[in-house]
Amino acid sequence: MNKIKTGIEGLDKALQGGIPEGNIVLISGGAGTGKSTLCLQILVNSAKSGEKSLYISTEQTREEIGRMAENFGWNLNDLEKKNLFEMHYFDTLGGSANLLRDMKAIITKFKPKRIVIDSLTTLTDGLLVSDLSESKEFSVVQVAESLNPVPRSDKLVTKALLYALIKALKKFKITTIMTTELFQEDKQLSADGVSEFIADGIIVLFSLGIAGSNSEALRVAKMRYTDHLKSYLPFSITDKGVDINPDSGTDILMK
Repeated sequence: MNKIKTGIEGLDKALQGGIPEGNIVLISGGAGTGKSTLCLQILVNSAKSGEKSLYISTEQTREEIGRMAENFGWNLNDLEKKNLFEMHYFDTLGGSANLLRDMKAIITKFKPKRIVIDSLTTLTDGLLVSDLSESKEFSVVQVAESLNPVPRSDKLVTKALLYALIKALKKFKITTIMTTELFQEDKQLSADGVSEFIADGIIVLFSLGIAGSNSEALRVAKMRYTDHLKSYLPFSITDKGVDINPDSGTDILMK
């Protein structure tokens, strides 16, 4: 099994060399835990190593992603000029009529080796309201009809739609990272409660309150096709991005 290095030394060490190639990985965490920063850093590192990288955002515009990159000294324009990086923003509620079709066209044309979708939560909501009825391979109507004779509750349709989406992404056989929002007290590992079972890997980011101060930690909750550290790993966000210390991990999560 080939492994894809993230370029973040501590994370690659925790994954015993990197993410297995072709895996679909969830980056789960609450607001402000660093999900987007971590994902963008992985793609920038990938592009710098010569691997085409695609960032699909459903929440932040190109300008907002660009400003975030500048804070860490990452030159996205230079990588785009070298045809190693592309960033696309989908307005899921006000302008993207067929999300999956447009996404597929971008992937087919650019041929990336790595993809980030930020976020899966918003993308799924957008798929539910977008006009997918013209797509023969993927539509809300077809997904809903596949549930017969099960009652079509909104939650069940969402889960079936999400399963179809991840199945479609797996056909590209590209290493894919997707963010998903979690509330602090959530016991599940994804916002929808189902993608965590379909995805190949899950990395959860936490903001912890310990001894009256806040600190950050992450845990590789799941990663198919490789062994990995299972402890909580402290990390910090510096002026160069996410810095992870796998040698200071703990098996006890303190809240």
